[in-house]
Amino acid sequence: MTGSSGVSRRVLLTSALTAPVVLRHARGDTPIKIGMPCALTGPGGEIGAQMRRGAEFWAKQTNAKGGLLGRPIEIHALDTGGDPATAVRKAQEAVESIGARLLFGMTLSSEALAVVPKLADWNTIFMSSDNGDGRLTGSSFVPNFFRANTSGPMGTRAVALYLRQAGFKNFFGLGMDYAWGHNSIGVFKDEVTKAGKTFLGDVYSPIGTKDFSTYITKIRQSGADACYLVLQGDDNNGFLSQAKQYRLSDKVQLLTEIVDLNSIHAVGDAAIGLIGSSRYTYTFPGQANADFVAAWQTEYGVVPDVFEGEQWQAGLMLGAGIAAAGSIEADKLRPALENVAIDSIKGHVAMRACDHQAVQQGFMVRVEKKDGAAAPVPNLIATFPADQITPACRQMTYES
Repeated sequence: MTGSSGVSRRVLLTSALTAPVVLRHARGDTPIKIGMPCALTGPGGEIGAQMRRGAEFWAKQTNAKGGLLGRPIEIHALDTGGDPATAVRKAQEAVESIGARLLFGMTLSSEALAVVPKLADWNTIFMSSDNGDGRLTGSSFVPNFFRANTSGPMGTRAVALYLRQAGFKNFFGLGMDYAWGHNSIGVFKDEVTKAGKTFLGDVYSPIGTKDFSTYITKIRQSGADACYLVLQGDDNNGFLSQAKQYRLSDKVQLLTEIVDLNSIHAVGDAAIGLIGSSRYTYTFPGQANADFVAAWQTEYGVVPDVFEGEQWQAGLMLGAGIAAAGSIEADKLRPALENVAIDSIKGHVAMRACDHQAVQQGFMVRVEKKDGAAAPVPNLIATFPADQITPACRQMTYES
């Protein structure tokens, strides 16, 4: 694949865990500083904390092997509280005060959408590990933004492809009332309609909603066979807990864009039966994922969750690009990242030069009780090829 720079060689990284150990820094000890303006408090705080752990683990593992370009990596996490204006200020602080020329973080898509117009002025590259809004690689695309993670439309597409072989006919949608929720529900509605099924309606809950009883009532009264959820963090936990109290799953199959361990552990048996796409789970097959999970367990004593895995993948892609460019300067790093590919925890993942979206497989899981397990487990039930779940360049919808 050839990017706009004319670089024709793909960079292939099998796994940072199997890279040779470099015993000394060949280019001095000046650190590579990466700013991480993310929500460490507020409704998105647990997601931000996962992203921070994932970044710090990647940095520690990489530094143990000599860093990048012979330089150690420093992660500078700054709490945004999930507020877009604060995210802009914290990102600027990372660039101008800390001296970071690379950014991770930005837990909410609304934060990322507020920051990306500033990247060119800051001469800074931002590698997303979480942001789902399709506009970031679509109508709001900027050259210094790269998305290593599965996007919202891609997660929704995996659910839609799975539903084509399921017996559900009538659907309702509940999303968080911000960019990601509206974007993903919109894609889902389009997919359901194309499949010849009925989308009955949707509702959107403000971030931080505590009482979902009125939303549950609307879902029950809609007559839907299944309800598609675009919720995360405390909001998702609150909904699932109340849905169990109201026995909603007795009547309606609950579907979700993201299945994560944090929610499963928080709500316990209330998550059983939930079906959804998975950006990452520790149960994915493959030696690279097994190695990552084992290393994570050694470090933290638990298995990694969704955003910890996605952040690890983002770190691997950024590291592979830096190694290829021999630099962290945006003008050199950008074309290298446009041609980067890795084989790691989710199989083969390749950055697309036309919109900076990482092309990758789609996964579906069902939350099930497993003998001997303290909590329900997300079990893989379907895998879809990357070319089926990735939209056309800078698009958020699919032709068929």
